[in-house]
Amino acid sequence: MHDLFTEIWVSIRRNRLRTCLTGFAVAWGIFMLIVLLGAGNGLKSTNEANTRGLDLNSIQVWPGETSKPYDGLERGRIIEFSDKDIRLSKSETFADHIDDVAPILQAEQSVTLAYGGRHVSAGLNGVTSDLEKVESAREMTAGRFINRYDDEQKRKVIVIGSNTARLLSEEEPESLVGKEIKVNNYLCKVVGIYKARSAMMGHTAYIPYDTMKSIYAKGEKMDYFYFSFHGLETEKENEAFEQRFTNIFNRAHRAAPDDNSAIYLWNNFTTGLQVNKAMKITDIALWIVGLFTLLSGIVGVSNIMLISVKERTHEFGIRKAIGAKPWSITRLILSESVVITAVSGYIGMFLGMIACEVMTLKLGGQTKSVMGVQITSGSDYSVGLDVALEATLVLIVAGTLAGLIPALRAAKVRPIEALRAE
Repeated sequence: MHDLFTEIWVSIRRNRLRTCLTGFAVAWGIFMLIVLLGAGNGLKSTNEANTRGLDLNSIQVWPGETSKPYDGLERGRIIEFSDKDIRLSKSETFADHIDDVAPILQAEQSVTLAYGGRHVSAGLNGVTSDLEKVESAREMTAGRFINRYDDEQKRKVIVIGSNTARLLSEEEPESLVGKEIKVNNYLCKVVGIYKARSAMMGHTAYIPYDTMKSIYAKGEKMDYFYFSFHGLETEKENEAFEQRFTNIFNRAHRAAPDDNSAIYLWNNFTTGLQVNKAMKITDIALWIVGLFTLLSGIVGVSNIMLISVKERTHEFGIRKAIGAKPWSITRLILSESVVITAVSGYIGMFLGMIACEVMTLKLGGQTKSVMGVQITSGSDYSVGLDVALEATLVLIVAGTLAGLIPALRAAKVRPIEALRAE
């Protein structure tokens, strides 16, 4: 074994530049594969960080416009929601799947919030305490959200976003909790401040649903609503439920059952499935790009071994003439190929894992505003040691196969012809 490694070392030293360049190609291939896998893991963790806490088992429902005539009515009719739609959603018709229903009533224009001589323009939504059950992703930084007593007693209380609070108060935003602020021409007590996930969301304030109705004389009108559901585990089940829900609501509003423009549904569950599919496709794409990068290094190993065999034809002829077995020559070429591949592969793996750790330190957990939306980068760009070792072992096997053809060619060298070679 010692003699074998000595021969390999002599051969490598004889062709230092060529061996180094080939080794670099191999190391670069495994380095890029690991970095790409790390970037893929970072993309996954970024998606998880920005969807953590979102209620995937929830659907938002908006009124639309009919696209076909039905029941004696022409197309193009605007659908309007009311409290009847909330009662329908909560009825026995949908009791098998729907849990909580949260209506939303929007102010037609933005309102002016004022406190201590400061003014902020904000959107205003009337909501019930059910919204916190359906949309629990809203994180409260101080105080509380609208509760059922606010609903029942029509209290003049308000929940504002952290962005709005910072603009209204010279002190810490949390200091506004318990204070009264002016909302257009009436006063509301701040009972809570929520963490704004985006610039737009941060300037939306919430007051009790019935309080909104009494102030703006909305009657039975309702703009849109959310509901949470259970028992729908697959994409097919969700699509069937959405179709059934649309048919029933369309009939309730005298629209054709198959008119998909009368109402609009946004299903967070199916959206999450689509995002997961996109993540899987991205992961596969990164593997393919990385493996093709590896392939270039493997081709380099095969080429250098072919050249080595050609240059050492005379040497192999002498070996066979003095009794060397074909397997000993094959083993020599294969061993040289494996050594170059393994050493270069492990160097590339080590540097790739260091690069992934650097990405985690430099990029992990950073929050940036992209088109008004706060995006938090993933906290984990690392690649597991098991994955790195598996990739490197695959590389070594591929390097062995790359050296197999040159090795077989060397074993077939005939001594007489080899001795004639220059």
